[in-house]
Amino acid sequence: MVKKYTSMAYASADELIFGQAKFPVKAGLGLEIGGGYTSPEVNYAPRPGAGASKEKLIKEYERITTDIMARMVQIGAPSVVLETEHVQQMSNNPDWGGAVAHAQKTIMEEYHDEYGIKCALRHTIGDIREDRNFLQLRGDKYNTFIEAFEEVANNGADLLSVESMGGKEVFDYSILRNDTAGMLFGIGVLGSMDMEMIWSDIADIAKKTGTVAAGDTDCAQANTAMFIAGGLLDKNLAHTTAIVARAISAARSLCAYEAGAVGPGKDCGYENVIIKGITGMPMTTEGKTSTCAHSDLMGNLIMECCDLWSNESVEYHGEFGGTTVQCWSETLAYDCSMMNVALKTGKAKDLRDILVLSDKFRDPQGYVLAYDNAYKVGQAIVKDGENNYLRAKNAAIECCNIVEEGAKSGKLRLTRFETNALAKVKADLEALTDDADKFVSDNLTKFKQEVAVFKPENYGL
Repeated sequence: MVKKYTSMAYASADELIFGQAKFPVKAGLGLEIGGGYTSPEVNYAPRPGAGASKEKLIKEYERITTDIMARMVQIGAPSVVLETEHVQQMSNNPDWGGAVAHAQKTIMEEYHDEYGIKCALRHTIGDIREDRNFLQLRGDKYNTFIEAFEEVANNGADLLSVESMGGKEVFDYSILRNDTAGMLFGIGVLGSMDMEMIWSDIADIAKKTGTVAAGDTDCAQANTAMFIAGGLLDKNLAHTTAIVARAISAARSLCAYEAGAVGPGKDCGYENVIIKGITGMPMTTEGKTSTCAHSDLMGNLIMECCDLWSNESVEYHGEFGGTTVQCWSETLAYDCSMMNVALKTGKAKDLRDILVLSDKFRDPQGYVLAYDNAYKVGQAIVKDGENNYLRAKNAAIECCNIVEEGAKSGKLRLTRFETNALAKVKADLEALTDDADKFVSDNLTKFKQEVAVFKPENYGL
């Protein structure tokens, strides 16, 4: 049974700050996340071909782990988190993931014992339940998926995460057609239902193994919208539509914490600033340091409330300054050092506001995710917190209102393309019923007919 949020953890948006969470998380080797300081979280991927065998993959992750830990000690970084996002071989063969986690943690323990560096290991299981031709969210694929969590939890992983795919089959169909109701159904209803199921099970594993059920991210849907929207010259998808998808995703990603996750939320969840305001739990974010993997329009701003600061996934190979993981871990560590000094000197809110103002008016996505506006989206979610559909709809409408107000003030400039897209999305949302059962019934009928891979039984419907 999940417990829904119906109030905010913080009394005001101004209480949101980097490095401080209302409910810090202790994990790994001496690390406290959200306990008054920030730490780098390094994200990486093995080279193509490294997964040819279990032994070869383990060696690759041993090199990655050693490179990061050595560089952190070399520059005097006090703490670090390593995030291993599973390649498909590791999640489809849970013993591979377990072996990699064991090898990594052994190295991390050696560095902790020798140099005192605080550290933790996150393993992000791949959602192997989805591919291009079918979707099996329950059944044999699900059993293997859960086994992958158990294996890494029993072999050294401290933090358990996933980028879950529930609702993506409907969302992908809808976003290409500017179908607002379908987007809301895919993320806010189907995605939320799937989250409640999987995170109840992940939280149980964490309790049994003494690990941490960390959090999810709506990478599969909200990030897809952000990537399609692209930069300021792109017109494949309105940025106003993309940020509405992101607002809806906050209601969906929140389900992990309602089912037992405690943070830190995963790096590519740009919705995490909204979730931190609701839950008070620590969050990871990525921005300017994710350029090795993708571009965004809020590179400084999204650092505003992070507890861990990440680079997104970078392929392991050599650079002039060392290997990629050494270069990016060092960059992250210096950003964290800056934030930590700001916290110690009483300048944290000044730095937060500088980071926010550097990107807040660049694009509607950054405008809504600025902590003051993100807090308003959180308030809209908890207003009808007991109902997945209504709270997602409320988040979307509030998002539209925030962008409209910003445009009217003259500070947020929207093109005609963006203005028209915003008007369409808002009109679509306001025309939707408040009857959640009717909304679900109508969309079940529609998408069973229009999306071949959509199977209601995947969601217990």
